[in-house]
Amino acid sequence: MQIIVDFDMCAATGGCVNQAPEVFEIRDDGFLYVLQENPNESLRAKVKLAEDLCPTGAITIND
Repeated sequence: MQIIVDFDMCAATGGCVNQAPEVFEIRDDGFLYVLQENPNESLRAKVKLAEDLCPTGAITIND
């Protein structure tokens, strides 16, 4: 599983961080960072929820 974020579309609302803090982080600069571009399969449900809840559709899971 690979996480792809379109940073031009990302509004850094933090929903993804709430769903999968192991994978996503918003730092003091206000930008989203992907902590694990290829997370373990055990995180798939959390990452899928983050993808589904992203208000701008900036997150994509690539199998």
